[in-house]
Amino acid sequence: MSAKYDVVIVGGGIAGLSLASALAGKCSVALVEAEQSLGYHTSARSARQLIPSYGPPVVQELTMRTLELLGAHEGTRPEPVLSPRRFMLIGDEDTVQQQASGFMRPISHAEALELCPALQPDAFTAAGLDSGSFACNASLLLEDHRERAAAGGVDIITGARVHSAQRLGSGWELGAGQEGFETAVVVNAAGAWADELAVLSGVEKLGLQPYRRTAAIVDVAHPLPQGCPMVASTGNFYFRPDGRRQVLISPSETVPSGPEDARPYPGDIEALIARLNTITTMGIGSVSRAWTGLRTEAADGIPVVGFDAEATGFFWLAGQGGYGFQTSSGIAELAAGLILAGQGSPESFEAGNPASRTAAALAATRMSIRG
Repeated sequence: MSAKYDVVIVGGGIAGLSLASALAGKCSVALVEAEQSLGYHTSARSARQLIPSYGPPVVQELTMRTLELLGAHEGTRPEPVLSPRRFMLIGDEDTVQQQASGFMRPISHAEALELCPALQPDAFTAAGLDSGSFACNASLLLEDHRERAAAGGVDIITGARVHSAQRLGSGWELGAGQEGFETAVVVNAAGAWADELAVLSGVEKLGLQPYRRTAAIVDVAHPLPQGCPMVASTGNFYFRPDGRRQVLISPSETVPSGPEDARPYPGDIEALIARLNTITTMGIGSVSRAWTGLRTEAADGIPVVGFDAEATGFFWLAGQGGYGFQTSSGIAELAAGLILAGQGSPESFEAGNPASRTAAALAATRMSIRG
């Protein structure tokens, strides 16, 4: 016999978990995850930085709302999820000016070198600084959402890959692992597998594309100073301190991929180390560990949030790209409101509600999903 829920969320990454915690106690919810552990894929392979100046305007609005929501809960946790860590963009004058936003101010070449003395002076000609950026304890945030969801009655089932999904009267019937589910709403938070889940469900896919993004933790001969910002070159690489004597580095690549348990390509990290050792004085040595995650995007680069116009009860929560953690709470608030409103909940969007403003901004960018 199938278990019955108001909402079944497919995907246990930051998108699915944050929505589960937002819906907890407001309706009956199950979250199903294909892997044995939550947050296994992209959510476990994050750069762990929330950057208000990063992304298109609607993403920046979602980021600011996420920072507000996370900040409101900081006193309730044993340790903080957020800690200040500035973000510095370097490159040439035109590119930095093009990529900088209202949250980023231009700084002089001398100021940039003072903030990150490991940079060779001839490595860049212009820089911008986002002082409102934060480091994010990703594993703590995932666990916080899991605890809030579980405390609110959400059933979390891991090791349960969805193998069947079909319309059943006014709702949906799903098979996942050895379990069966009946639900009014299916939330597609399957990350790189979102289009595959749509096809399995008889829903037209959206053309969401996963892209590779590789990173590594490396040992350095000359550690970055305390307070050094995360440093990103315009589209080429980024690095930031990771502990006292290590540095996180990434070639910041955007290489199309299929949905998979991605792994670094041979030579990618070695090539980046050789380059960084010519434009910085860090003296990168051995690689402690390396990984590759998949950032899944819609063609317009805007997260996909909302009910499918052609498949009743099928809710898209996908295409967060590289903005997953930094938009997670804002998107979860928005998605929860849309789902509860669709369920006939008395909760609704009010004119002064921050989620209403975000919904309006998102709707202005993408009027509806296939509507």
